[in-house]
Amino acid sequence: MFNRALTASLVTVLALGAATACSSSSGSSGASGSGGTPTVKLMVGGIDKQIYLPYQLAQNLGFYKKYGVNVVLSTEQDGGTGAEDAMASGQVDMAGAWYNHTIDFQVKGKAVEDVVQLSGAPGEREMCATKSGVHSAADFKGKTLGVTDLGSGTDTLTQFLAAKRNVKAGDIHRIGVGAGSTAIAALQNGKVACVMTTQPTVAAIEKKGVGYSAVDVATTSGAKAATGGAWPAAGVIARTDWVNSHKDAVQKVVDALVATMHWINTHSAADIADKLPQSFVQNQLVSKADYVSALNQDKGQFLPDGIMPAGGPKNVLATEELVGHATSKVNLATTFTNDFAVAANKKEGFTTTTSPAGADG
Repeated sequence: MFNRALTASLVTVLALGAATACSSSSGSSGASGSGGTPTVKLMVGGIDKQIYLPYQLAQNLGFYKKYGVNVVLSTEQDGGTGAEDAMASGQVDMAGAWYNHTIDFQVKGKAVEDVVQLSGAPGEREMCATKSGVHSAADFKGKTLGVTDLGSGTDTLTQFLAAKRNVKAGDIHRIGVGAGSTAIAALQNGKVACVMTTQPTVAAIEKKGVGYSAVDVATTSGAKAATGGAWPAAGVIARTDWVNSHKDAVQKVVDALVATMHWINTHSAADIADKLPQSFVQNQLVSKADYVSALNQDKGQFLPDGIMPAGGPKNVLATEELVGHATSKVNLATTFTNDFAVAANKKEGFTTTTSPAGADG
C-alpha cells in the first residue's frame, strides 16, 4: 500500500461510487455486460495521487469506453486492504500499484504480472524537516523516517536508498505516517525527520515551509541518479491466471491506458489538471496552481507508451535483494509483459520511444 487519499471524505466518495458501480454491474468481472462490453474492477493505491493520475484520467477522457471496456475504479482506504492484496485475493481484477509487488508475490509463490507500465520512476521525494540536517540518504543514520506504511513500496525504497549510502537498516527507525495531511503533520510535529511522499503532498510541504526535497526519486532522471537506473513504479498488475483467461479485456484496458499516456505526453500539466476531478487538484492541501506547478516538476516520471523500460526490472529486483525481500532466483520474465502495450501502440500508430526490457529485465 503506497499512497492514500488526501482526505477521508474523498476516500468515502470514491469507495461509495465504486460500491455502487460494482453492485450495478452484471455478471462476474471480465464478463460481458450490456452490448458485450467486459467489466473490469481496478483498485488504485491512492487514486488522487499524481503518480496514479492516469487511471482516473483515462476514465474522464472517455478512453475506457472508447476502447470497449467498462472499468470500475476504486481506491484503497487508509488502514484497509491494499490494492495489490485486493487483486491477489480476487476482490478486484487489477491493481493500479507498483511493479515491485510482482516480485514480492513471486517470492511468496503467487504468479502476478505487470501488463502496462505507466512510470519509469517512483514519483516520490524524501521530504525532510527544515532543521533535520538531511541532504542525502547518507544523512539518514540515527533518524526516524516516515513511510506510507511499513512493508510498503516507500518503505522498501527508503531502506534501499539508505543501503546505497551504506546506512544499515538498524541505523534508521521507520514508521508509517500515511500521506497527505497525516504525513505533513508527522513532519511538522517532529515525529519524523523526513517522510517519503509524492505530489501534491510535496507541494503542500514546500508551500507551508515545513520541509524540502532532500532526495529526488520522482522523475526518471532523479531515479537514475539515486538508484542507478530506471525504477519502474506505477503500472497495472494482475494475477497471471486472470490475465490468461481474460486477454481481450486486458488488451482493452491497456489500449485505453496507452492512449492516456500518449495524451499526457502531448498535453500540458494545466490541460491534465483540467481533466481531473476538482477534488484531486484543489483541496485543503493545495490550490490548482500548486497542483499544476507540482505536475510540471514531476511529469517526467510518466512513460509515453506504457512499455516496461530496459533495465528497470533488474534495478527493482536489486532493490528487493538489497533489503532482503527477494533473491536472484526470481524469474523476471514472468513478472511483466510488453505484449499488450506493444499491440496497443501499434493499433493507434504511436511511435514508441521507451527501450523495452527483455526477458532478463
